[in-house]
Amino acid sequence: MPEKDERLMAALIYVLSFFTVFIGPVILWLLKRDDSEFVDYHGKEYLNFLISYTIYGIVSSILVIILIGMILVPIVGVLALVFTIIAAIKAYEGERYRIPTVIHFFK
Repeated sequence: MPEKDERLMAALIYVLSFFTVFIGPVILWLLKRDDSEFVDYHGKEYLNFLISYTIYGIVSSILVIILIGMILVPIVGVLALVFTIIAAIKAYEGERYRIPTVIHFFK
């Protein structure tokens, strides 16, 4: 079980993403990844999540041209919000949560 500070830092990666999508979580991860394997795991998971959902958002936006994107864009947005909240809670509880639908570029 990770220590309370590790769990807090891992959860903070996801919480910071609500205010600074990229800079805050990445800076926190870069500062703490050598100190904690748990924070390193969640930092990589967040980066995978961010890259994957950026791709999904771009594809959905392009698909607006053929109208299916009108349905996909809100779904991608809601899923991103929900999975970020779930990941923050799981990180604070000390779990190694793998976000569904994420392409894992970093292992």
